[in-house]
Amino acid sequence: MAKTIQVRVDDHLKDSADMLFTSLGLDTSTAIRMFLVASMEAGGIPFAVRRDANRDMAIQQSVEYRKAGGRFYTKDEFLSHMREAIAEGAKHAGP
Repeated sequence: MAKTIQVRVDDHLKDSADMLFTSLGLDTSTAIRMFLVASMEAGGIPFAVRRDANRDMAIQQSVEYRKAGGRFYTKDEFLSHMREAIAEGAKHAGP
């Protein structure tokens, strides 16, 4: 007897995956079945699953910075500062 697995993913991911698998001559259901079979054969996830130590460190540093009273710019503040720096640099640049 076959069982059904339902997974919720956003539209973009589903559409992108469908296009990828179609380009490989598969449908998404077949690709997922292949993943499940490979997992059973490997006795786990059939590819390396690991944390990104650099990303984890950056997150921890950001948390510590914020706890110490640090402030992050909004995108608008950042762009404003960048525009000011570019304008200031243009003043000092030669012809």
